[in-house]
Amino acid sequence: MFIVTVPAGFPSPAEDYVEGLLDLNRHLIPHPAATFFVRVSGDSMIGAGIHNGDLLIVDRAVSAIHNSVVIAVLNGDLTVKRLYRSGGILRLMSENPAYPPIEIHPDMDFEVWGVVTKVIHFL
Repeated sequence: MFIVTVPAGFPSPAEDYVEGLLDLNRHLIPHPAATFFVRVSGDSMIGAGIHNGDLLIVDRAVSAIHNSVVIAVLNGDLTVKRLYRSGGILRLMSENPAYPPIEIHPDMDFEVWGVVTKVIHFL
């Protein structure tokens, strides 16, 4: 792992101190047995920094709370949305004004599969 800041200009050879090998699994996945990846399709979460084609790291060991970004199954379809839970009301919220909130009712087939913990966004 490199313990240096990264300037946008020419890198300083004096700062190339190497602490050890970087294991992304160790840094990004605290619960390997409960973690899975999904690829994003669509732009409903663009305001949360989640873009079409991004890779999401989803942890099923993390409890979904109000305001968590979750992967949910709604009527048989997977979706990524922000969970809104307040005063007995449960909604899935997009982070794009083009998509309205989805209120969850008891008669709907709804399940939270996991909480999104990381976004891998390609430049």
